[in-house]
Amino acid sequence: MAFDTEREPGIVEHPPAETRGFRLNHCMLRVKDPERSLAYYSHVFGMRLLRKLDFPEMQFSLYFLARLDEGEQPPEDTAERTVWTFSQRGILELTHNWGTEDKDAFSYHDGNAEPQGFGHICFSVPDLDAAIRWLDDNQVTYVKRPEQGKMRDVAFVKDPDGYWIEIIEAARLGRLGQP
Repeated sequence: MAFDTEREPGIVEHPPAETRGFRLNHCMLRVKDPERSLAYYSHVFGMRLLRKLDFPEMQFSLYFLARLDEGEQPPEDTAERTVWTFSQRGILELTHNWGTEDKDAFSYHDGNAEPQGFGHICFSVPDLDAAIRWLDDNQVTYVKRPEQGKMRDVAFVKDPDGYWIEIIEAARLGRLGQP
């Protein structure tokens, strides 16, 4: 029998038919300074800006980023690219509320300070050691290096707004959570 889901209290045995085709498209982080955040995510993580949407009447902008696969080519036409963007998986939306970049004392709650809430986003990398060298070369701020703490082979870094980013290599995690 093919794997469907792990069984835990609260998990429904069969997804409702009405949810067929549903997929998680994006997660959103609010950012103080979009130029700084876009530089960080495009350089350090190789993400590409798929679409920027401005909402002048509400004074905010949305930036949709993704790490595209080799040869993956989003549509050139902006309307088609917008539709394409909203049909993908693994999109990071950065939301900028205009004017926050000019307020020195302004910051967003990162979700890890008290009271805790949101935790982190995660990048899976093909080679954790090479990724750590790259992160070191780019002087990222670490929360935890892969050799520290009880969970080995897992790193956490901070983005310009203090949000945590987990860095993993899937091949090293086969026994994760097992005695």
